[in-house]
Amino acid sequence: MKYLFFSWLAVFVGSWVVYVEYSSYSELCRGQDCKKSLCNKYREGVIDGSACSSLCEKDTLYLGKCLSAKPSSQVYSGNWGDLEGVIKCQMEDAPRYDLEVEMVPRREAAPFNKPIKGTSLQMFKEMVLNHLKTKLGDQVNLSELAILFLSKADANKDGHISLPEAHSMWALLHLNEFLLAVALQDREHTPRLLGFCGDLYVMEKVPHSPLYGVRLPWVVELWIPAGLRRSMDQWFTPSWPHKAKISIGLLELVEDVFHGTFGSFLMCDLSATSFGYNDRHDLKVIDARFIIPEAAFQEDMRERRCDGDEDCVYGTDCRTSCDLTKNRCTPEVTRPNLAKACGTLKDYILRGAPSDVWDELEKQLYACMALKGSAEQMEIEHSLILNNLKTLLWKKISHTKDS
Repeated sequence: MKYLFFSWLAVFVGSWVVYVEYSSYSELCRGQDCKKSLCNKYREGVIDGSACSSLCEKDTLYLGKCLSAKPSSQVYSGNWGDLEGVIKCQMEDAPRYDLEVEMVPRREAAPFNKPIKGTSLQMFKEMVLNHLKTKLGDQVNLSELAILFLSKADANKDGHISLPEAHSMWALLHLNEFLLAVALQDREHTPRLLGFCGDLYVMEKVPHSPLYGVRLPWVVELWIPAGLRRSMDQWFTPSWPHKAKISIGLLELVEDVFHGTFGSFLMCDLSATSFGYNDRHDLKVIDARFIIPEAAFQEDMRERRCDGDEDCVYGTDCRTSCDLTKNRCTPEVTRPNLAKACGTLKDYILRGAPSDVWDELEKQLYACMALKGSAEQMEIEHSLILNNLKTLLWKKISHTKDS
């Protein structure tokens, strides 16, 4: 009798969860609205891009399962012909944010209204260059990055950029994830950008996500104790040599964003859900919205009012302190990317680690997590700990097929 009762209860709760999930997502997931809005603009000649024809005319770009529904940004699994991808669509009728939900909303006067008709290619290049300077700081090689964006804007590769193509690229330039995807396109840990239409863009699909654990409906998450959730996460992990390779990938990504060709980026959400890996166990970023240019972050923090340190937080992992003499946030983060990455990896990589490296690995991870201040202030110590961790892990798996 007891068994029948709990079986019935499980079916009831499961059905309720599915119903709530469906109800919530049916209200928030508006893939057809996204497609209709963009395709109307495409047919009116307002926007163009490498994915527009497939999305609006050929119907070969398909928006599938809704993976995330936020008021200003929606994520779908999808297919583009034979390619599997992840499609990210911005909802124009929602407030736009320079850095995300904590920031003051800023509405566009008219979507896709820049550049204006009559803007020359040279003028558009200057617009792009000035925008990149605002986001990334005055880097010496930003002209190269501007040219890279202009080459992306020429979606049909006919040698010139039409006004609709320029409208799409200008909108995309204001999205942190798109900016990072192009700036780090030659790095193996960033998924490939497959195409775009307006401010919708298609990224390479990452087969395995999140980094560890299992995705559960948010309603179920509410009822699971934190301790049990951590145990469940550890059940769904690859073998230790594979975890070591994935961990090396995260350390290399930290190196890439700190010593980036086009300036430094801050990783402001290092939760396991922001990363995944492919079939070769190479780490891939699956959500880069919270990897933001350091220069843009610092400029925003200088202008942010505060009454305490708790007001000087962006995402979950980027914190500065409050200068109470000015009631303004200071611009420098209190913990570098590497310290936060090691905090994410600690339980993941120590569980199941071989006994002959466990003690040293734990020691290096705690030294890493103790790093304070910006990476520039401690570049030698930062590089030393990073290299020590990578060397320790590689040494243990270099003789195996996992390397």
